[in-house]
Amino acid sequence: MFPAPIERSSVAAQTAYKIALPIALFVWLLPLLAILMTSIRPAADINSGNVFGWPSDFLLIENYTAVFTQSRAGTYLLNSMLVTVPTMVISVALACLAGYALAIYRDFKWALPLFFLFVAGNFVPFQILMVPVRDLAVRTDTYDTIIGLVLFHAAFQTGFCTLFMRNFIKALPYELVESARIEGVGEFKIFWHLVLPLVRPAIAALSVLVFTFIWNDFFWATVLIQGDDRLPITAGVRALNGQFVSQWQLVSAASLLAALPPVLMFFLMQRHFIAGLTLGATKG
Repeated sequence: MFPAPIERSSVAAQTAYKIALPIALFVWLLPLLAILMTSIRPAADINSGNVFGWPSDFLLIENYTAVFTQSRAGTYLLNSMLVTVPTMVISVALACLAGYALAIYRDFKWALPLFFLFVAGNFVPFQILMVPVRDLAVRTDTYDTIIGLVLFHAAFQTGFCTLFMRNFIKALPYELVESARIEGVGEFKIFWHLVLPLVRPAIAALSVLVFTFIWNDFFWATVLIQGDDRLPITAGVRALNGQFVSQWQLVSAASLLAALPPVLMFFLMQRHFIAGLTLGATKG
């Protein structure tokens, strides 16, 4: 009945979206652009107060090279990898096993209470656990060690990962599992050859999330690690801030290098990540 007003409203909405999109993108990228411009400017600009203005020269490689030659940034990046990858593997593996048990074993009477326990654990602020966790690390001789940081990260991430995987496995048709059991297929084969392939996108999405969470962690890296040769890159950048007192161009370069692995991880797994987040979204 009223095509003209509806059409004008639709055009106005599309125009507003087109205007809002570049503005939102610019606001989101503005801090990153500021750090990037600082990372490629010479030290003379920093000393003269030209921190946010146009650089007098563009050092596209020199500052990033200096981060590795004048500091232990390479060691910090390696430490982050040694912490992040094992934590991701342990957390996701345990979550798949626990999620399978909570979702498939319907005759297990403790499944629902244990599931609520996993959910409740995600609401506990981890900052309040700083003192007991540090004391536990000291008592178990895992304080100031890469292994200790891996174990504590895995312990804290497993609750969220189990909640994530249980929901995805729960959404699978239970008839598939029942049919496999009737055919005499073993429980581990059902888990390995039937369930895991079906939730592979969810595993990929969870791996990207856990990798990002652990790589960007600063709190536990500061609480549980003291030795400079065992610091992850997030805590190592703070050490660079003390080493390069006024050389903000080098600190900015190190910060961008620290942000690259999670970004690369996301783009490499982008297709699986999006598929995992939308898995079951169109299910009737």
